[in-house]
Amino acid sequence: MKIFLKLLFILCFVNVVSAQLTPPDFLKASDTLHKPRRNFVTITEASLATATLVGLDRIWYADFDRSSFKFINDNNEWMQMDKAGHVFTSYYVGNIGAEVLDWSGVSKKNQLIFGATLGFTFLTAVEVMDGFSAEWGASWGDVFANGLGTGLYVGQELLWNEQRIKLKYSFHRTRFAEIRPNKLGNGFLEETLKDYNGQTYWLSANVHSFFKQSKIPRWFNVAFGYGAEGLVAGTTETQREILPELKRFRQFYLSIDIDLTKIQTKSKFLNSIFNVINFIKIPAPALEINSLGKIRFHPIYF
Repeated sequence: MKIFLKLLFILCFVNVVSAQLTPPDFLKASDTLHKPRRNFVTITEASLATATLVGLDRIWYADFDRSSFKFINDNNEWMQMDKAGHVFTSYYVGNIGAEVLDWSGVSKKNQLIFGATLGFTFLTAVEVMDGFSAEWGASWGDVFANGLGTGLYVGQELLWNEQRIKLKYSFHRTRFAEIRPNKLGNGFLEETLKDYNGQTYWLSANVHSFFKQSKIPRWFNVAFGYGAEGLVAGTTETQREILPELKRFRQFYLSIDIDLTKIQTKSKFLNSIFNVINFIKIPAPALEINSLGKIRFHPIYF
């Protein structure tokens, strides 16, 4: 997950910087195919993906024995929070891939074929590398989650020609990271990527997109979140050996949100910033219903 999010932020940076090829309107998408932009985007994405995969092979996988290719079933681990992370990453890497091709003036069809599938393609390549590692194995669940993230983006573009429902992420620190810092992270940055107890993944729906004739603000969203708590090991059986008294449970949330890309500003730079950080769910009141049968209201939930 750490590698995937690093790639996401690198591509966000490339999305802004590469536009400087054509000043003064370097943040404006081309109305027709702009070959220098398209070539720059293609070469940059291919180089980043290749460098990342080679780096993983030389730095990460080299420390573990290789094996014949195999699949594993890890679908019951971490209460599927890791799978939610795969859906999220695949969705946003595909989103970026499509947007930079749109900036290059590539046709909508090719944006979806070659851009929106970028997340699925890259993450599946990583799964193949996992499959040849004796330490892990390729996960059918991960591949399915990657496809679900890509499908969420492509499906909405085909159905509505816009992203009415966006995936978002929020995080708060928990006490569980101190119990197993090697698994859940040591320090805030690591914990944002590793501590599933503090992560929440959201489906944030833009209300105005569904009711275009209403007076509802264009930026107003309703968000449905999923999280889990009490996780210090992948499976219940392993956790019982560590902390048998600790209960694991799922959390479901209802909250409000803001689609930053719907806020009207005259600044192209500010619009670009809003577009980059829009994957973060804003802190807001939230209603929680968990699998222990409890209902909680959070005045402000991160």
